[in-house]
Amino acid sequence: MIERVDSWIGQGVEGAIRKRHRRRLARAGRLTQFDPLEDRKLWCAGDPPPRDGCEVEVLIDGAQALPRIAEALGGARSHVHIAGWHVTPEFGLTRDRHAVRLRDLLGELAERVDVRVLLWAGAPLPVFKPARRAVRRVREELTRGTRVSCALDSHERPMHCHHEKLVIVDDEVAFVGGIDLTSFGGDRFDSSEHPLLCRLGWHDGLTRVRGPIVADIAGHFASRWRAVTGEDVRAPLPPPECGETKLQVVRTVPEKIYDFLPQGDFRILEAYTRALRSARKLVYLESQFLWSSQVVDILADKLRRPPSEDFRVVVMLPARPNDGADTTRGQLGVLADADGDGGRFLATTISSRTGALTGPLYVHAKIGIVDDAWLTIGSANLNEHSLFNDSEMNIVSCDPDLARETRLRLWSEHLERPIEQVSGEPAHVVDELWRPIAAEQLERRRRGDAATHRLQGLPGVSRRSMALLGPVQGLVVDG
Repeated sequence: MIERVDSWIGQGVEGAIRKRHRRRLARAGRLTQFDPLEDRKLWCAGDPPPRDGCEVEVLIDGAQALPRIAEALGGARSHVHIAGWHVTPEFGLTRDRHAVRLRDLLGELAERVDVRVLLWAGAPLPVFKPARRAVRRVREELTRGTRVSCALDSHERPMHCHHEKLVIVDDEVAFVGGIDLTSFGGDRFDSSEHPLLCRLGWHDGLTRVRGPIVADIAGHFASRWRAVTGEDVRAPLPPPECGETKLQVVRTVPEKIYDFLPQGDFRILEAYTRALRSARKLVYLESQFLWSSQVVDILADKLRRPPSEDFRVVVMLPARPNDGADTTRGQLGVLADADGDGGRFLATTISSRTGALTGPLYVHAKIGIVDDAWLTIGSANLNEHSLFNDSEMNIVSCDPDLARETRLRLWSEHLERPIEQVSGEPAHVVDELWRPIAAEQLERRRRGDAATHRLQGLPGVSRRSMALLGPVQGLVVDG
């Protein structure tokens, strides 16, 4: 009876949160982003629209992504614009004999080009990190003795932050994704082999884009910079077409935060809602958190009434998220209950491993792939922070080749198999590789045996996992 009451009240709180978000977006004139038309369209409505003629490169894990950022910065001719949640002045974008600190790299660049860094101002109350005092020290480190301009953005909803991660060079090339230029909490410079490191390793990803879409990213930065500093940054002209991929920028910007977007923008929510509703065969998600009841409700409905016999849902999450573990596990329990004995849902995590030695690995990637037809990569997690309350930016593609290629690269990494061994029908690969490996490794852990693989089933998936506490936390923080 206690378990039933716990679950009943928890579901009631989640329902109240959804209704409140619906009313909030309706007041802001953004209801169609909360509940878009079920017209089978994958692109989001509104501005900015999808841009033709773009080039995109998906960069997986820091060891591949960070040196590409360093390369682009080194070639800057007019300006460098960086927006981040947090940065570490001593952070190294490369780890070779030519490696320099981020502070020194930006300081040297600022002698010949304009360098602007826009950071979240930090937590106003000492309940989470980084604190505002610590961020002010970062600004002092970046600007002391240099020509670097660094602004701190305190335009935020209470208990929320600016979470987007952008690097823009000359308004010609931009990086959008989930990798922060910081050593805060672990080492972002991790390879796809994920060896055991002295510090916590991170699995992450971002995109390098060129072409007309860069103007949308640069324009967003310019608007935020103007709102914080009052300084006008030259409006970027769209770069010429340089590729064959159509891409779209989608954002979360809360309403009543900026004068340039008083109604806010919630098109990351719209993008996921459209894509997940359209799913017929496969949903593959990597996220730091899975709190969103709206996302979970769509997936649970698909699992109860699968659109095809081969329909599968695979999620990759950290084993120990730095916040909201009870909320995530409660939502995983909802999905497990919806699946029942269908064998269509699998929750997984990964560890770092060198030989028989294993250690924690933090899944920080924010990647969604649906039916090898839709792909998004960015800064947004699947929680109400990212979908309603923090500032975020994602890139969306509806290029089937790009979606499939990205999925196969990720599956090859996580399954420790060459791409040709994971390139079969997704349902078969899930059933014949993902599920047996994840189950075996979880059982080895429970017995206390050494792991023989990085992949592992995510333990503790039960509807009893704080069915009430998680939603109450969500109501207090994100309601």
